Amino acid sequence: MAKSQFEYVKRFEEATTCLLNTWIVVRLDGRAFHKFSQKHDFDKPNDVRALNLMNRCGESVMREFPDVVLAYGQSDEYSFVVRKSSTMFKRRTSKLMTTFSSYFASCYVFYWNEYFPSVRPLYPPMFDGRVVSYPSLKNLRDYFSWRQADCHINNLYNTCFWSLVKKSGLSLSAAQERLSGTVSSDKNEILFSEFGINYNNVPPMFRKGSVLVWKQVSIDNTVKQAGA
Repeated sequence: MAKSQFEYVKRFEEATTCLLNTWIVVRLDGRAFHKFSQKHDFDKPNDVRALNLMNRCGESVMREFPDVVLAYGQSDEYSFVVRKSSTMFKRRTSKLMTTFSSYFASCYVFYWNEYFPSVRPLYPPMFDGRVVSYPSLKNLRDYFSWRQADCHINNLYNTCFWSLVKKSGLSLSAAQERLSGTVSSDKNEILFSEFGINYNNVPPMFRKGSVLVWKQVSIDNTVKQAGA
């Protein structure tokens, strides 16, 4: 970068970095995706096309940044685990957050037509991001337990809610009122007794989310890292 008398302004920049020897988790969330899914007529309660598009974007991020060792996605969010020893972007949180979110959003637009060939994007999608450091594997496991519990709770509610709307003809407000105060066992009972749906038979991607990991393969007696 060229030197100039104005270069002093760089000293105002904050260079927050992730702690050394910690797992870095970058989580991306779709901004206002409730509205985005409505505008683009996503299937309810789950749109396989949209979820597969998110998984494609997650895989693309892993291929672009090999220091990502695992990724987990559900609904409109994706979490990426960066290895503890990584020095990517000098572990600067701003670089990690902006690069991951911008690349993920770019992939979402780039691959859109493969999953929604007959749907024209009405406006660009947006993803916000956050970066958190976790010092132990227990912390990391608990993080993903939290995100998977969120997936289960939301999907059970949505599966029941949209069954009441689509199959029983209830209005949105009536379905919401019907489910008010119910617990998981109540929702499971409604699904089974009224719609013949055993929630355990709902596709795992809907109930639990998607996990992407690297796979080692042996090629000519050489172990190499295969795609996510």
